[in-house]
Amino acid sequence: MKHNVYIYIFIMAAVTYVIRVLPLAVFRKPIENRFIRSFLYYVPYVTLSVMTFPAILEATGSYTLGAVGFIVAILFSLYKGSLPLVAAVSCLSVYLLEFFL
Repeated sequence: MKHNVYIYIFIMAAVTYVIRVLPLAVFRKPIENRFIRSFLYYVPYVTLSVMTFPAILEATGSYTLGAVGFIVAILFSLYKGSLPLVAAVSCLSVYLLEFFL
């Protein structure tokens, strides 16, 4: 059975178009509900977290070392460390643990 790839591309384009145009067509007035507005405010942060967290754990050979790097990054960020400092220290801690273990 031969599949036509252009049908798949058309369906994907249509679905993507509908997903992007539907909110513009449905929500013409500003959203006044506080719960929905706060929910929509945090959606980008949650999406970024959900995509980043598994990548942190799987970046090394073991989940334990990824978790150690994540914990070190959290601790340094809680003490008002800058982003380059937090990234460097967490990468260095994972590198040293891999080297010694």
